[in-house]
This record gives sequence, structure tokens and C-alpha cells, in this order.
Amino acid sequence: MAKTKVVHVAGKRKTAVARATIKKGRGKVKINKKPIELFNPELARLRLQEPLVIAGNITEEVDIDVNITGGGWSSQVEAARLAIAKGLVEYTESKELEKKYLDYDRHLLVADTRRKERKKPMTHSRARGKRQKSYR
Repeated sequence: MAKTKVVHVAGKRKTAVARATIKKGRGKVKINKKPIELFNPELARLRLQEPLVIAGNITEEVDIDVNITGGGWSSQVEAARLAIAKGLVEYTESKELEKKYLDYDRHLLVADTRRKERKKPMTHSRARGKRQKSYR
């Protein structure tokens, strides 16, 4: 019995986490169990399709299933496109595809590690420690 190749990859952005599963199939892409064509808003859908368009014919041979949790819609989209791109590179093991992604947008393969700065003590919901005086 021959095993089919399956790749599991995660992408993160702020508090959003996207987990992608890529396996041999017929080119179906699902985001949270819904086809990518139904994903709204339209800007988010277009951002999600970028790694698929760059990959070209490779996407017609695989099924991609993405689960996204946490964060806002923008962070979720960034996490999902990171997971999709990383997964396709790992599935194909192609240096050429990796170079295409890096040339187009580095954040397709490299996570953005910036996070929200924590609130400091003795302030009212501010990240900065003290308020600057305007009279000096």
C-alpha cells in the first residue's frame, strides 16, 4: 500500500493561527471548510489567492484545507497565506518556487513576529510608561 504525501503547516500573525493541510487532489482550496470563492471580504480573498497564483499549475494537483482561529480578519488572512505558501514549498520541495515567493513578498515564507506591546503598570491603558510633560 503506497502512502500519499500529506503536509501539515502552521502560519501565525499576531494572535491569529492558520493550520494548512496539503495533499494530492483536484485543486480544491477550502478555508474553514468553505471554498475559497466564498471567502469575504473580497480584498482578503485576493490576498489569499496570491500564493496560489504564483505557484501556477502546482495548485491544480493538490487539495488545500486551511483552519484559521483567533485575531481579526486581516491577521487571519496573513496567517493563512503564510501557511499556504510554506505548505506548497514543503510539498513540492522546490527551491524555484521558494525563490519566487521570496522575490514577490518575503512575508509569504517568513512570519512577522511583531506583537502588541504589553500595558505598563501605573498607566491608564497605555503601553508607554509615563506621559511626557509638555511644559519644559
